[in-house]
Amino acid sequence: MSAPESSLPVVIIGAGLAGLTVALNLAETQPVIVLAKRQLEEAATAWAQGGIVGVLGSDDSVESHVRDTQEAGAGLVDERTAEFIARHSAEAVEWLVARGVPFSPDPQGPLGLHLTREGGHAVRRIAHAADATGKAIHDVLLDEVKKHPNITLRERWMAVDLITQRHLKKGSDDRAENRRCHGVYALNIDTHEVETLAASAVVLATGGVGKVYRYTSNPDTSTGDGIAMAWRAGCRVANMEFIQFHPTCLYHPQERSFLITEALRGEGGLLKLPNGHRFMPDHDERGELAPRDIVARAIDFEMKKHGVDHVWLDATHLGEAFLRSHFPTIYARCLELGIDIARQPIPVVPAAHYTCGGVVTDLHGRTDLPGLYAVGETTYTGLHGANRLASNSLLECVVLGKTCADDIEAQIPKAVPKVQAWDESQVIDADEEVVIAHNWDELRLLMWNYVGIVRTTRRLERALHRIKLLRSEIDDYYAAFRVTRDMLELRNLVDCAELIVRSALSRQESRGLHYSRDYPYTLPASFPTILCRKAKKKDKDAWLP
Repeated sequence: MSAPESSLPVVIIGAGLAGLTVALNLAETQPVIVLAKRQLEEAATAWAQGGIVGVLGSDDSVESHVRDTQEAGAGLVDERTAEFIARHSAEAVEWLVARGVPFSPDPQGPLGLHLTREGGHAVRRIAHAADATGKAIHDVLLDEVKKHPNITLRERWMAVDLITQRHLKKGSDDRAENRRCHGVYALNIDTHEVETLAASAVVLATGGVGKVYRYTSNPDTSTGDGIAMAWRAGCRVANMEFIQFHPTCLYHPQERSFLITEALRGEGGLLKLPNGHRFMPDHDERGELAPRDIVARAIDFEMKKHGVDHVWLDATHLGEAFLRSHFPTIYARCLELGIDIARQPIPVVPAAHYTCGGVVTDLHGRTDLPGLYAVGETTYTGLHGANRLASNSLLECVVLGKTCADDIEAQIPKAVPKVQAWDESQVIDADEEVVIAHNWDELRLLMWNYVGIVRTTRRLERALHRIKLLRSEIDDYYAAFRVTRDMLELRNLVDCAELIVRSALSRQESRGLHYSRDYPYTLPASFPTILCRKAKKKDKDAWLP
C-alpha cells in the first residue's frame, strides 16, 4: 500500500536498529524520511557484538527475564516496562528471523537458534550471529529500507533542532493544538545548507552519549543529539547519572573503540592481573558473570591499586577452534593487531558504553511533546534502571520500535500549520574552528576525570562549574556562526554533560552504575532521577530535580 503523495512525512533521526524498525513498520502507510549524519553503516547497532534477548527456551520464562533485569537494574527498573518487553521478546526475535537475519543456528535450539549466556542472565537466552550480531541485524534491515519505495534515506544529514510552536508563523503560536513538534531543521553536511523539514511526527533514534567521554566503545555518531534536542524542546530527561562502562574494551594504541563482547566471559573468559591472579572472585561471588557495573568497578579498582593501565582477559583455555568459530570478528581483529587470543590474553580497559537514561517516554515512544517520539538508547523507559542487563538494548529497539510506529499511525494530525524557514541572515562563517576542537577535547577529558566510574561530590561540582563556562562559550559561538556538524555535536554534548553531572549530584547514594565515595551506601528505597526545565526561558540555569 502506498502512502498518499500529499502526506507530510514522518522524519526519523537516526539509522540504527531503533530508527529502521520504526521506518519499516510505518512505511506501508506513511511516507518516511530517515536522517543519518554519517555513513548509513556507522550506527551504533552495527557495533553491537553480543546479541538480542529472546525468552525462547523451555528452561526460561518471562518472569525469569524480568527478575534478571530487575537485579541488574539495582531497584530502579520499572516492572511494567520490563514485563512488557520480555513478553514480546520472542516476537521480536521472530520478526528479525522472518526478515532473514542470519542468527547462529542450532538444530536443537528454539527456533533453530543457538542461544548464548551473558553476565546477569540466569540461563542461555541470547540469540546472536557469532560475535557480530548488531552488524548482521543492521545489514539486513538497512537493505530492506533501501528497497522500500516509501522510505527516503538522507545520508550525511544532521538534525539541528526540533520545530515547535515557537517556530510557527505568527498568529497561531498559542493555540493548544499547535503545542507539538512540527518537524526538524536539518543540516546537509555536504552543502552546508539547513533545510526546514515539516513533519507529521518526528522520531528521535539518535543513540546515546558515549562520545562525551574520552574513552568509549561507541561510534562517532553517539553525541547525545536526540537527548539534547528533546531537552531544549522542554521534554523531561531521566537517570542520566547511569552511564554504563563496558568492562572490556580492547587496550591498544591502534584501536581505542573495539569492544570485547561480554559473551567471551559468558563462555569462560577470565579476568586477570599481570601477575596472573584471577581477581573477580575477590569482588563478587559470580566472578566474571557479575553485572557490568560490578565488573567495571572491580577492574577500575585493581588498575588503581596496582598502578597498571589495563588488565588481561584470558580465553586461551577455550582453544583456537572454539574461539575462531564463536568469536571470529574478535579473533581476526586482535590477530591483525598482533594478539593471538588463542595463545595470549587480551589487554582490556573499561570504556563508556551505554546511556541508561535519556528522554522520558512511555511504551509507545511518546515524549512530553505531542508529535515527538523517541526510541532506543536515546530514551528512558524504565527498562534499564540503574544498570542495563546485557543484550536488552537491541530487544528494546525492536519491541518499542513497533509500538511507536503503531501509535504514530493512530495519531497523524489532520492539518499542520506553516512553520518558519531556517534563518541564518544574522550569522557568518566561523573564522577559527580550532575553538570547537579545543572545547571538545576539554569536555571529554574533564568528564573522564571527574564524572567517570567512581565519583565524588567535589569532582562533580568542579565538572559542573567548567561545563557551565564551556556551555556559555559554545552558545555564543552557535549564535554568531553558521552551523557545522562539529559545532552541533559539541553543543549537544555539553548539554548532555550537564544533564549527567546534575543527575549525579542529585543522587546521594551509590546504586548501580553510579558510585560515589561520599555516599558509598545504597538507600533502602530510591526513585528515578527526573530533570525538567523551569518555565522561564531566559534563565539558562533553570532546573528542577
